[in-house]
This record gives sequence, C-alpha cells and structure tokens, in this order.
Amino acid sequence: MLAKVLSSAVLGVDSYMVEVEVDLALGLPSFSTVGLPDAAVKESRDRVKAAIKNSGFDFPPRRITVNLAPADIKKEGAAFDLPMAIGVLAAQSLVKPDRLSQVLVLGELALDGMVRPIRGALPMAVAAAKAGLEGIVLPVDNVAEAAVVKQINVYGVHSLSQTLGMLNGELTIEPSTIDLDAAFAESSHYAIDFNDVKGQEHAKRALEVAAAGGHNILLIGPPGSGKTMLAKRLPTILPPLSLEEAIETTKIHSVCGLIPPRAPLIAVRPFRAPHHTISDAGLIGGGNVPRPGEVSLAHHGVLFLDEILEFRRNVLEVLRQPLEDGQVTIARAIMSLTYPASFMLAAAMNPCPCGYLTDPQRECGCSPGEVQRYLSRISGPLLDRIDIHIEVPPLRYRDMAAEAGGEPAPMIRERVRRARALQADRFKKSKIFCNAAMSPKQIRRHCQVGDEGQRLLETAMERLGFSARAYDRILKVARTIADLVPEESIHPQHIAEAIQYRSLDRGLRGG
Repeated sequence: MLAKVLSSAVLGVDSYMVEVEVDLALGLPSFSTVGLPDAAVKESRDRVKAAIKNSGFDFPPRRITVNLAPADIKKEGAAFDLPMAIGVLAAQSLVKPDRLSQVLVLGELALDGMVRPIRGALPMAVAAAKAGLEGIVLPVDNVAEAAVVKQINVYGVHSLSQTLGMLNGELTIEPSTIDLDAAFAESSHYAIDFNDVKGQEHAKRALEVAAAGGHNILLIGPPGSGKTMLAKRLPTILPPLSLEEAIETTKIHSVCGLIPPRAPLIAVRPFRAPHHTISDAGLIGGGNVPRPGEVSLAHHGVLFLDEILEFRRNVLEVLRQPLEDGQVTIARAIMSLTYPASFMLAAAMNPCPCGYLTDPQRECGCSPGEVQRYLSRISGPLLDRIDIHIEVPPLRYRDMAAEAGGEPAPMIRERVRRARALQADRFKKSKIFCNAAMSPKQIRRHCQVGDEGQRLLETAMERLGFSARAYDRILKVARTIADLVPEESIHPQHIAEAIQYRSLDRGLRGG
C-alpha cells in the first residue's frame, strides 16, 4: 500500500513543499527513510513507531519505505514525524485519502503520541498558502505564528490521535485566527526606556541622530560610563516596525526556533549582542546547510558589539558585505543562500587597553604606542562604515543622584519617525530609505551647504586632519541633524554638531 502526505521544509528563510511518500511492502520488518534525510529525520522511525503504538494503533510488521520528495535537497529537523506517522496509518487505510491532498501536516512526535512544536511554522504557512492548499495542521504552540498568514486555515493539534480524528472528519477543530492588529500592538512594547539613563545628554543626542538617519555608531568611553546601557535602549527610539518588517523579522527568528511559545509576531526591533568569542560563522551564518547568523537575527534592528576591539579581526571583517548590501550570501558546494541583514551597527570600546585614557578621575597607564596599537585593531574599511564616533564620559555624581532621567523613548521616537518620513519621501524614487545609505551622487544632490558651512568644513579638514571619507560622513550626519529640526537646508550649526561626532578622526583626548 502507498500513501502520500504533504509537508514542508525550510531552505534559507523560505519554505518549500515536501511530499512524504510511505510504502508498505511484504518482507522482513524494517523502516528506511530516503530523500537526503539528516540524523534527526532518520531517527523519526523510532519516534513514529512508539507514538503509533502508544496512541492505540497497530504498527504494521512490514517493510516500510519513506521517501521525502524532492529527493535532491537535504531534509533537516523533526517536523516530518507527524506526516510520517499519518502516512503509515494512511497506508493501512486508516485515514481518508481525499483530505490528505488538501492540507499540509507538520509536527514533532513525543513517544506517547503528543505533538511538540517545530521551527519555521510561519514560512511553512506561507508556502502552503502559495500552493493553494485549504489548510495547515501543526502543533498548538505554533498556531499563533502560522495564523499570521490569513490566506489559509490553521489547525492546531495536541496529539497523533487527535490529528487522525480531524483528518477523518470524526473530530471538528475550528481554524485558529488572531487579531493581527491587536497582537501587533500588544507585542510592540519595550521593557526598558531611554529615560532609565541618567546624564549622558551628549551621547543620548548622538544616538537620536544615529536612529534618525540609520547611521552606525561607535561609543567610546571608560568602563562603567554606561555605553552598554545606552546601546540597549537604541531600539526603543527607532521607528516602530511595520507589519511587513515584523513578518520578515519573524520568519528569520522562526527558522532559528527563537519565537516564544504561542507568540504570533516579533513586533519590536531585534537587539542582538553576541559575545566577543563568537566565530565568523556564528556572526554571519554558516553550517553545511547554512543557518542565519547574528547579522540576520538583527535584521530591521540593532547589532551591538560590546568591546568591539576584543573581537577577532577576521570576524569583524565579514561584517563588510552586510553593512554595505543589507544582506549576506553564504556559498557552499551544494547550495548558495542569501539571508537579509539590514541592521544598524552599534559598537562600544574602551579608549585604551586599561580603559581610562579619557577618564579625568583616574590615571591612564598606557603608553602612546600601546594606545595606537590598541585602536588599530579595527580596520579602516570597517571604521569607514561607522558614521558616528561619540565619547561617553564617566557619569558624575549629580547625574546619578538626579531623580529624573530625561526624555522618555516615545518622545524621541516620534522625532525620529518624522525625520525618517522626510527621508522616505526624499528617496522615494531610489532603493534607499535613510541618509546613511546615500551614494556620493546623492550626497552632492541632497547635502548642499552654504559658504559659511564650506569654510567650517575646510577648517575641519585642514586643522583636524579629516580624511575624504570623514567629509562624506559629516555631510550625511549633518543632513540627518537638519531633518530632525526639520530644516530644508544644512546650516553651519548642523555641520558643527556633525564634526563633534568624529572622535576617532579628531583623536582621543586624555584626562
């Protein structure tokens, strides 16, 4: 007897249809799986056998062959347990075949027949909708995530026996629905706020400018000055995620199994802070079948590299492509996958090996040569992609003792949102969305400055020794500062403020 069950698998951040074919033949009892299964898929035979028996059904003493088509793509994960078990039962004529051609079946089986959650439910639901199927059957814990796709019915099941009853029409399970707007609003709150940070008004202003223009930012200061605390609050002042951005972000986290149980969407900007011991594959993505890395998990959010100079140089250098292109391509012998990776880079570092070069209260014991060697750990090409360098001084007692912490995040976020709206209108005929992504041609067009501004820039170039790349960065940041006002033209005060955000070009000042 032969049975076919429709299922799905993830490739990159998208899914494709998989047909699970189960054949029962005469011969010595065996269970073999073909179609390039990985170890988890091969082990399904033991879970399927135990789940069928413990659910009250007979496991056939036949030679069982399971084929996962298309057979030339490697299959991973335990999501094929449930469709395999349904296929074995259908081959024994225990499942009505007409229903199997209308729904997608997914789920990992426990030995007692209960259904456990899987990864990639959202992209799989999208694949089922594109294929024109009536519904998708999957674990209850994944229902909210899959129900984001409105074009298909989503049925949540607890066990193998419940799935069988639903497919045979003996048990009615109502399709699950969610109020997407309500779920989006409920999930779009941050647990932290910008007014948690006391003092550091200059650094807060730099973060606002960075958020408004999509500029990468480097925070430089001694230990304990609040660099990490500031960076963690950067997502709270970024414009709210749109529904399209939220779905795209959720797909990446779903593939990696990082969606909270029964949560429909990731509705806040991601904040990823990998440890400095991370490998280049962990940061950029990799593996035999490439998985998303931290840069993709930070898509539409913030990637924070604390103590950036402690990261290995080869790890930092792989950031160049995603910072430039907003995506990362991972090539392997069997396939090449492209993952989205459009993120803001926020980094923090000490000004010297001991950390106290810019601290007026503590003496730095580092020699100029040691400081220079320390700062040279970050390469010029990578530093070239960071528009804002800001010094974060030690916090003063009166700031720490103050009760008020400054403006709350929603007020700053509204200014950032208005500035981003101006940029969206400015670049509506191009493929960019913020000032940080302007090309040299766009800089010349949109960053016109008057005579006084030109004299200020000339002074900065000659007296402070700014490079040509710093010149472009200053104009981009000045354009963003003008957008925050808002002003159509770039004035000298905007350029003067932008010059202040080039600490490494001006040279760090010791206390």
